[in-house]
Amino acid sequence: MKKLIVLVLSSAILLTSLGVACADVYVRGYYRRNGTYIAPHYRSDPDGTIWNNWSTYGNINPYTGRRGTRRIW
Repeated sequence: MKKLIVLVLSSAILLTSLGVACADVYVRGYYRRNGTYIAPHYRSDPDGTIWNNWSTYGNINPYTGRRGTRRIW
């Protein structure tokens, strides 16, 4: 019984952490100060790290298929 409880709890923690790690944020369309319209889009969740952003070299945007071009160093 203890093994089952440990298994269920560890699975729940793992699934919760995976859900947070790949969170996407929907951005509504808006106008910049200069009048340029930015269309609605998705972006990666801002979390303070640059390794998991879609625009970083080595990553691919799952919505557009575009490869990241920004170098980290």
